[in-house]
Amino acid sequence: MFKNRLLICFVLLTCLFVCGCKQNADPNANLKNDIQNNKNESTNITLNDNSEKKPDPPVTIEDPKPSQEPADKNYGDYDNTKYSWYIIRRNDHQPPGTGSKLSELSTKYRAVFLGDTSRKVVYLTFDEGYEYGFTPKILDILKENNVKAAFFITMPYLNKHLDLVERMVNEGHIVGNHSVSHPSLPELSDEKVINEIEELSVAFKSKTGQNMKYFRPPMGEFSERTLAISNDLGYRNIFWSSAYDDWDVNKQKGADYAYKMTMDNIHNGNMLLLHAVSKSNTEALDRIIRDLKSQGYSFGTLDEIN
Repeated sequence: MFKNRLLICFVLLTCLFVCGCKQNADPNANLKNDIQNNKNESTNITLNDNSEKKPDPPVTIEDPKPSQEPADKNYGDYDNTKYSWYIIRRNDHQPPGTGSKLSELSTKYRAVFLGDTSRKVVYLTFDEGYEYGFTPKILDILKENNVKAAFFITMPYLNKHLDLVERMVNEGHIVGNHSVSHPSLPELSDEKVINEIEELSVAFKSKTGQNMKYFRPPMGEFSERTLAISNDLGYRNIFWSSAYDDWDVNKQKGADYAYKMTMDNIHNGNMLLLHAVSKSNTEALDRIIRDLKSQGYSFGTLDEIN
C-alpha cells in the first residue's frame, strides 16, 4: 500500500515537472510576441497623409520684372525745350566746343560730337535724307581709299535705294538711323517719336539682318525728352564737330570751297558731317581723304568711340 502511494506521488511530480518546463522554455516569448504584434500593427497602419494628401504644387520663381519699355513710360517729366545743335569753332585746328546746355545734355545722355581728341583721327559721317545720284561715287572713293564711314538714312531712302544700303553694309560701313520722315522730334508726341525711330530700325533689320545702333536727330533738333527716348530705345545720339552749308543742291559752291571748309576746320577727334546730296563734297572727297592721310590723320568708326 505504501509502495503504491509512493509510485503515484512520483508520477504526479514527474507530470508537474514536465509541464513547468514547457511553460518556461522561452522566457522572452512574451517580449517577442509584443515586438511581432507591433510590427504587424505598423505594417497595417494606413497613413491618411498618403491617401488624402494632394501633391505639393510646383515651386514657381517669378522672373524679375522687365525694365520699363519706352512705349509704357511717361516722358512728361522731361524737359521738352527744343535745341538745335551747334558748335563753337576754335583756331589752330583745336576741337570745338558747344553751348553749356548742349554740353550738359550730351554728357548726361552720352551723345557724341567728338571722337578721340588725343589722336589725329577723323570720323566721316554722311546724312542721306534722299538720293541725288552721288552716293555710288562716294562709296567708290571710300573703297579706293580703304576708309569706312557712317551713313544716316531715312525710311524713303531705305525703300527706294536698298541696293545702295546693302552696298554700305556689305562694304563695312555703319548705317545709322535718321528717322522715318525727318521731322523735328521735339514737336512730336512720345509715341510718334518712338515710331519715327523704331519703324525704320525694324524695316532696316528685316531687309539687311543688321541692327541700328546710332541715331542722328533730324536737322540736329532735339530736347532732353527726345534724347531720353532714343537712349531708352538703345541708341547713341551722334552729332558733329564740323560741318558747313553743303545740303542745298541749288547752292553748291564747288569742290575747292568744300575742300577749304573741311580742311580749315579739321581737328583731332573730328566728327565730320557731310551731306551725300552735295556735288561739291563728292568732287572734293578723294582729295580731302588723301591730304588728311598725308598730314598724319587716320579714319575711325563710331564703334571705336567710348
